Amino acid sequence: MSIFWALLRRELSAFFFSLTGYLIIAVVTLLTGYNFVVLVQKLGTDPATMPLTEMFFSSYFFWLILLLVPPVITMRLFALEKASGTFETLMTTPVSDVQVVAAKFVAALIFYLVAWLPLLACLFLMQHFARQSSTLDAGTVGGMYLGIFLTGGLFLSLGCFASSLTRSQMASAIISFAGGVGLFSLAYLAKGVPVNDPERPQVLAYFNLFDQVDDFTRGVVDSRAVIFYATAAFLFLFLTLRVVESRRWK
Repeated sequence: MSIFWALLRRELSAFFFSLTGYLIIAVVTLLTGYNFVVLVQKLGTDPATMPLTEMFFSSYFFWLILLLVPPVITMRLFALEKASGTFETLMTTPVSDVQVVAAKFVAALIFYLVAWLPLLACLFLMQHFARQSSTLDAGTVGGMYLGIFLTGGLFLSLGCFASSLTRSQMASAIISFAGGVGLFSLAYLAKGVPVNDPERPQVLAYFNLFDQVDDFTRGVVDSRAVIFYATAAFLFLFLTLRVVESRRWK
């Protein structure tokens, strides 16, 4: 376990002691703040008809962040180390492949969640000036961050897999972005098919990310959605592990 924590600190240092890490946080904060400016202008003096969290995540800004930020976070995890030659050195140390993959993924996930912390300030500022005590509560905020955690875990695990496939950070980001667009397209397709359509494949409902995120932002936690996100993330991490194992024995 001490080896895992040492690897985790190493990966977190690479995020928080680099200019790129703070640029990512700045971009997420900028898009989040601009989204709330748009919401305020749209609402005007009218009362909010839905929770503030649902209003934010019903816009395209969240999906823009979800598609663009994870590829940038994960592109360096394996690709940069392979290009610089430090990955081979790391693999010769007494660490397991599982520890390496887990440390890199957990560090990316922690950094991703930290980048979303400014969202809390926006929510409470709007709550304060709207003076509507029912629009924001602990359950709603908890559900929102659970949704951020699960969707982020899925897209970051996809990015880890993409980064393990290549030595080029740009190629890793492109592969990860293409995979994210594929998931987004499946979600769009699943949302467009009526729920009561007898020809609708049951598995397609699990890819309806839009409705799942809407549930999380209302504080509604569906165990089926949680299982789907956890299983999909585990699948991509397993594939990443297999790629790392195969390169160790080359």
